[in-house]
Amino acid sequence: MREILGRRRKFRSRRTRGSAPAACPELSHPTDQPDLTGVAVAAIHRHWPVVPGARLTPASPTGCGCPDPECALPGDHPADMGLLAATTDERMVRWWWSERPAAPVLLATGRGASAVSLPAAAAARALAALDRTGVPTGPVLATRDRWALLVAPYSLPRLGELLYAKDHVPGSLRFHGEGGYLLLPPSAENAGRVRWERPPSETPGGRSLPEVGTVLDALVDTLNARGVNAPDL
Repeated sequence: MREILGRRRKFRSRRTRGSAPAACPELSHPTDQPDLTGVAVAAIHRHWPVVPGARLTPASPTGCGCPDPECALPGDHPADMGLLAATTDERMVRWWWSERPAAPVLLATGRGASAVSLPAAAAARALAALDRTGVPTGPVLATRDRWALLVAPYSLPRLGELLYAKDHVPGSLRFHGEGGYLLLPPSAENAGRVRWERPPSETPGGRSLPEVGTVLDALVDTLNARGVNAPDL
């Protein structure tokens, strides 16, 4: 769940002119897999823009099915350059996953939802503290190393103001705003890499996502008070 604020990553395709396009692993149709179309449609019904992600490919030197021989984010970026524009259009989403039924579902942060993430152990302790103090939280994505708390979209200037007002912001916090992507569970061979620690409401239009200021205040205060400043993983 590594993110760089405000910048979409660029992915290189080293096809030579006139060469045939490489086979796309996302176009295969495995029979034993989760309903990723349903996952994508459920996300857009919550107004979360999504895009098909690249699949993990063990045979690739990088472990990723994309054509970049130096891919540093295997399975955690859009499937190709033509799919950088995430959407909430259901017809487009259904067409994408009819062509790529095994493609992971990526939430494009910054428009329908953003996130704040931190190391898993620290996040578990912080969430417990937030619950005790009655601070509301939204959905929480969890991987082995990091958890991401989904929040309402925020602007970079607004986030800058919030951070500037803090005496100390733990270096383990990361911010997933415009230009970032988060993998949504489940996703075929990616299943198990990410799960819902706190799932979203089953009914779209339920409780709104918390404001980043509320979550940030509580996380920073909790982490600083408990001395939880885990290293950046």
